[in-house]
Amino acid sequence: MGAIVAGVVVVLLGAWTAVGYTSAKGIETPQYTVVREADGYAIREYAGYIRAEVTLTGKYRETLYGGFREVADYIFGNNSQRADIAMTAPVMSEKSGKIAMTAPVLHEKGDSEASYSVAFIMPREYSMETLPRPNNPKVRLREIVSQRFAVLEFGGYATERRARKKTERLVSMLERDGVRAVGEPIVAQYDPPWTPFYMRRNEIHVPVE
Repeated sequence: MGAIVAGVVVVLLGAWTAVGYTSAKGIETPQYTVVREADGYAIREYAGYIRAEVTLTGKYRETLYGGFREVADYIFGNNSQRADIAMTAPVMSEKSGKIAMTAPVLHEKGDSEASYSVAFIMPREYSMETLPRPNNPKVRLREIVSQRFAVLEFGGYATERRARKKTERLVSMLERDGVRAVGEPIVAQYDPPWTPFYMRRNEIHVPVE
């Protein structure tokens, strides 16, 4: 019986791994150049891109999933051309508003509500002129100029607690190295929800000078 159970587990893990691999294969990601490899993180220069984003008020998890649905609805045809737009990675989430790198809000615990922006990066083939307009007024298109980020990579699930801890770690390393942050930390998740935890890729991005 034990051998049968072990065999079933192996088959299920293999199927789960295959689903995770095929889900992420061929998905477009943003272009960047590595400026410097530091101790525990990297400094990257990202080319400009366009974001489709929505801002929601609530808890971290509910705004992430709610925002994902709103923007996914736009790229899956709820737009002026009724056109499907290719899925890209990562899905990006950040607290709304300008908050300094060392602001206490990054370290607070509790269930207080806040505003979060959830965004998909649009495929490079589009410009602001050629992208279909969202039918949902909550979804907006925004052009982001070339920008430099400090980036910390991590695996597993990007829960609120883990994302906060990783952000605190990156902030601490930037302070250690005298690197000045100039914007809000961003949580970037590269995989769909069904991707196995051991295959997941996540990053914390902090805009820097």
